[in-house]
Amino acid sequence: MSHAEDHAGTRRDFLYYATAGAGAVAAGAAGWTLVNQMNASADVRALASIYVDVSGVAVGSQLTVKWRGKPVFIRRRTPEEIEAARAVKLDELIDSNSENANKPGSDASDANRSLDETGEWLVMLGVCTHLGCVPLGNGSGEFGGWFCPCHGSHYDTAGRIRKGPAPRNLAVPVAKFTDEAKTTILLG
Repeated sequence: MSHAEDHAGTRRDFLYYATAGAGAVAAGAAGWTLVNQMNASADVRALASIYVDVSGVAVGSQLTVKWRGKPVFIRRRTPEEIEAARAVKLDELIDSNSENANKPGSDASDANRSLDETGEWLVMLGVCTHLGCVPLGNGSGEFGGWFCPCHGSHYDTAGRIRKGPAPRNLAVPVAKFTDEAKTTILLG
């Protein structure tokens, strides 16, 4: 074997390895681009969680904010509304699940749907569970809570479905107070 034939083999091997390496880098770059484009955009990530100032919400009134493209009802309930919600027996409800992301798997009692221990604050997605309409609030409907005029669903003062075609209670999103004074709620 001559010295020239020995070098030809190593040059050929080098070209194979260089081509394979370049192909691997190109495939990795293409794969990374495809995977990275599936990530949420900056505007979507910014709305993943929001802070809501509730210091100006009076007892018996409601604030509606937009979060993730949906309305969120934040209601500061009166003692009468809390009492009415807590007086309802669970066997009277259409949906016995709390539908509360903060307390998954819990029953639909008022204590499992309200944001605080006293039951004064109620936070719910303002989307009817029948066909996605936005229910009317401030004591609407037969049960003093929310009423969806599109198809006639009635929700009580805890946002639980009581009458009509809606199959589930209004959903409670992940939410918590960020301070002891209960002036700011973090959604998400």
